[in-house]
Amino acid sequence: MSPQQNFVDAINRRAFLRNASYSLGSAALGCFLTRDLQAATDTKWQGILGGNTHFPPKAKRVIHLCMAGGPSHLETLDHKPALAKLGGQPMPTSFTEGQQLAQLQGQRNGLKCLAPQYEFKPFGKCGRMMSTALPHIASIADEIAVINSMYTEQINHDPAHTFMNTGSIIPGRPSMGSWLLYGLGAETDELPGFVVMTSSGGGQDQPIASRQWHSGFLSSKFQGVQFNANGDPVHYVSNPKGVSREDQKDLLGTVNRMNGILQGRYNDPEIATRIAQYEMAFKMQASVPGLMDVTAEPQHVFDAYGAKPGDGSFASNCLNARRLAERGVRFIQVYHRGWDHHGGIRNGINTVAGHIDKATAALINDLKARGMLEDTLVIWGGEFGRTPMAQGDGRDHHIQAFSLWMAGAGVKGGTTYGSTDELGYKVATDGVSVHDLHATMLHQLGIDHERLTFRFQGLDYKLTGVEKAKVVKSILA
Repeated sequence: MSPQQNFVDAINRRAFLRNASYSLGSAALGCFLTRDLQAATDTKWQGILGGNTHFPPKAKRVIHLCMAGGPSHLETLDHKPALAKLGGQPMPTSFTEGQQLAQLQGQRNGLKCLAPQYEFKPFGKCGRMMSTALPHIASIADEIAVINSMYTEQINHDPAHTFMNTGSIIPGRPSMGSWLLYGLGAETDELPGFVVMTSSGGGQDQPIASRQWHSGFLSSKFQGVQFNANGDPVHYVSNPKGVSREDQKDLLGTVNRMNGILQGRYNDPEIATRIAQYEMAFKMQASVPGLMDVTAEPQHVFDAYGAKPGDGSFASNCLNARRLAERGVRFIQVYHRGWDHHGGIRNGINTVAGHIDKATAALINDLKARGMLEDTLVIWGGEFGRTPMAQGDGRDHHIQAFSLWMAGAGVKGGTTYGSTDELGYKVATDGVSVHDLHATMLHQLGIDHERLTFRFQGLDYKLTGVEKAKVVKSILA
């Protein structure tokens, strides 16, 4: 067959497929409109794995409680009596020589140890030593697995958040929530599969860039959706006066027909995403007000969380996280900014604990009481830790060691993994990298982190990067 005939045949095939797509699209859209956006157009992404995970999952969803600013492991989860004895004395140079510091970089000869500002006591049946600064979190010691041997690569907030969220120090890579949506899809088509909420209070509020929940080189339909702290959780979720739901249907139908024509011509996945997003937005106009209407919640639930409806607090966000989890949202990220304690760390920890401590424990207890903790993975922690050395009456950024904890979804409660040296400066045993954390999270969701990949610019990218990452199996039941 001649090249000319091949070209003509290709054009005819394209014309056939384009015209067929118009007809099918119009039929689907008509059904979509007449049945009030029900199953006629399936906007529910099933995931690249198509429901066939690599092994049986323990978790269906993840709630990430991100303590933004770098919470001090030395005032929260890592008990260091030796540091208490050395408080006010010179920091041994053997610890800091040749090490990367942040704002203390030029003060090596004058560095002094800062004793932990709160007492540690044993809590739970496990007897884990935990800070009295967080009594409510300490009360759930038997439900959580603490990792005291975390380390990271980036010493400043924004790149450290980027690394924690995407597994890369290079901005523009997909966030972990986007990877989960890409791999597993969502359990709901009435709400975004990846939702972000933020609050602040208790210390210096470092900004959180929206690229932390971006989809990177994945389709934009996998991007996280930020809910507002006050007022309507999503802009324009309410129709303007004089605009009915039927009017919205008509407008949506027209816009989607136009987008369908463009999709038929160019076969651009972002156009298909745009169509799905318009449909999702329409559904959210009905689903979000119901989600945020907490009047049916009994008073004892508000009391347990310390939440007041509509106050935009971490407590309210935790309550909404549980409600989002109930409705099938795959990845829920709850940021609290207020952990950057370069000075006044004792009062700062006390203040920020007042914002997050009670609600965090309430979330775990609430999930457990509803039978949801067994398939909800909860991760609590920040982007890095703080130095054992004093920065005035505070602590500087620290990447050599920090702590976080996990709960639910097959995590072995009451366990402690890894350790730091006697001053909490550096990992001593069983170090856990950010990529190890990601691999463990994916494992509990039934995903082999080596096999969830996306080819971009000739390379197969994955959340856990190119270095060998391990699943932290010792904390798993």
